[in-house]
Amino acid sequence: MHTLTLLSFFAFTALAALLTWSITRKDERVSSDGFFLGGRKLTFPIIAGSLLLTNLSTEQMVGLNGAAFNDGLSVMAWEVIAVLALVMMALFFLPRFLKAGITTVPQLLEKRYDAQTQMIANLIFLSAYALLLIPIILYSGAMGLSQMLDLRGLTGIHEPVNLFGLTLEPDTVILWGTVWLIGIMGSLYSRFGGLRTLAVLDTINGIGLLVGGFMIAWFALNAVGDGNGALAGWQSLKETHPERLTSIGERDQSVPFSTIFTGVALLNLFYWCTNQQIIQRTLGASSLAEGQKGVLLTGALKLLGPIYLVIPGIIAYQLYFDQGVRADQAYGRLVFDLLPAPLTGFFAAVMVGAILSSFNAALNSTSALFSIGLYRNVINPAGSERSMVRAAKVFVVVTAIGAMIIAPLLAGQESIFAYLQKMNGIYFIPIFAVVVVGLLARRVPAVAGTVGLIAGVLLIAFGYFLPAIINPVVWLGIHEFHFLGIVFALLVGIMLLIGKVSPRATDWKLEADTPIDMTPWKNAKWASLGLVVVVLAIYIFFAF
Repeated sequence: MHTLTLLSFFAFTALAALLTWSITRKDERVSSDGFFLGGRKLTFPIIAGSLLLTNLSTEQMVGLNGAAFNDGLSVMAWEVIAVLALVMMALFFLPRFLKAGITTVPQLLEKRYDAQTQMIANLIFLSAYALLLIPIILYSGAMGLSQMLDLRGLTGIHEPVNLFGLTLEPDTVILWGTVWLIGIMGSLYSRFGGLRTLAVLDTINGIGLLVGGFMIAWFALNAVGDGNGALAGWQSLKETHPERLTSIGERDQSVPFSTIFTGVALLNLFYWCTNQQIIQRTLGASSLAEGQKGVLLTGALKLLGPIYLVIPGIIAYQLYFDQGVRADQAYGRLVFDLLPAPLTGFFAAVMVGAILSSFNAALNSTSALFSIGLYRNVINPAGSERSMVRAAKVFVVVTAIGAMIIAPLLAGQESIFAYLQKMNGIYFIPIFAVVVVGLLARRVPAVAGTVGLIAGVLLIAFGYFLPAIINPVVWLGIHEFHFLGIVFALLVGIMLLIGKVSPRATDWKLEADTPIDMTPWKNAKWASLGLVVVVLAIYIFFAF
């Protein structure tokens, strides 16, 4: 079984790498546009495929299915509400970003506010990606692969290992080894390829991920339906645990229904509209129309997300809830138990592609933030384009090594997905507030951007980490996501007040600075309306 699994794993991995090399081997990667934005040549299928797979890494496949294992269908909010955020991206944010001709979000903040705001935003992004996002990608990827490929059985590591005088448990040894293997592979991809290389690899793996994800859902539904097909499996879920198949989250769950309108909505809006790791794909669009089509196609594909990101977790609960399986182990266990060996290897290869995609996206975005935000402005302002890209590649290696050290230390979290969303709020909310106010309130001065970023990070960090005895959030019994909504409203209010007390001398105007065609896609509004209607229909259908 292990032999067939490994053969199919390496076969698909080699095929994806060969296709990517043949398509992108002549790409220009010396200039910053070539390395970070794919030469601004990305078309809508590439944008959509890359956006989807950048999002669909193991923190989603393993983490969101783990959340569904705990809470049921209500966690589909992370997928379905994302569609509304993508509509906002296509109609409001993307036209402004492309018009500004930016490569990073902090560049936009420099145009709107000043260099100080840009620098603070850069440091926030860099810290969050290096210390939080990239380590979580590596950790969740290692956890998923360990279960899918049965790495204990494959490696023969069943007993504690003595290393440098330390006695390490088998799972710890496998976790560290898998994290470093993934990290080294991802660093090589990111080090030698630009954004278009990553985007093409994303698209190839994205096709495999969708096929594999639907396969898992089908096999899992068939299993709980006693081999009588997916419909019988769904009926079994409805009869056995009907309370886990509602879109309305309860107060004691990770996504209570009311939080959809506060923290969940804001986290989705930041993620899909201003998160550098994600929107860098759209900033490389060959035209506004191609970018809008790519973003809205991503929204349509996200509507299918609950089928392979939520339902398998619900099924895993029915199969394993009395077997001591932890939430973040459930998805990998399901894959290993239900897929035939050749398909397990194929899906593991696809998962590796998903891990590498998110890992590379974060590294590429981190290097862009470092080189354009810090290297060009502070370290070596007189440096050439070539030296800037070279510095970015060195920074990628340093960041990757740091993430590989931090990732295994995350072991022991009850739910890695819940931990990720909680920690994301520390920087998601302040940056999103500053971007929104900057684009909508044209008289707000530069100092408001600095105040918004610093105050937001401090307020949310205090709310999360102050001891319970002196923490007002704990006293009031506020859900963490409602707390994020309150902080967002407070930051917007503070910045608008600063604008009233000390406004800019003149209205700020977004100047056009782009080489691409800015003609909107003629069907963008109708496609957006259709997506909104489907989102509402899904929630209503599963509410009763």
